[in-house]
Amino acid sequence: MFRLWVKLISDNHLMKDMVVCDDTMDTRTHKVMNAIEKACYEMDLSKPIWLDSVVKDFQLHAKCRFTRDSFVEEVSFDYMEIEVIEDDY
Repeated sequence: MFRLWVKLISDNHLMKDMVVCDDTMDTRTHKVMNAIEKACYEMDLSKPIWLDSVVKDFQLHAKCRFTRDSFVEEVSFDYMEIEVIEDDY
C-alpha cells in the first residue's frame, strides 16, 4: 500500500495533517499526484505548483515542502509538507 502524509505547518506548528492511502496499481507518480489532489480537496486548497527544486527534493528524499509561492491562491500556513511514509515499490 502507498501512503502519503500531508502536513500544513505554520510558525513551526502542525496546523492540520492527513494521510492519504492508495492501493491501486497506478504508477508511483500517479499515486503521488492523486494523493495530493485528494488532500488539497479535503483541506480546501488549490493544488500546488511543482517547482524544479521541489521535484528534486521529492525524488531524493520522498519528502518535500511547498511554500506559499507554490500556491496560486493565498494560504494561511507557511508551507505544506508531503512525505511518503509507505511505498509498495
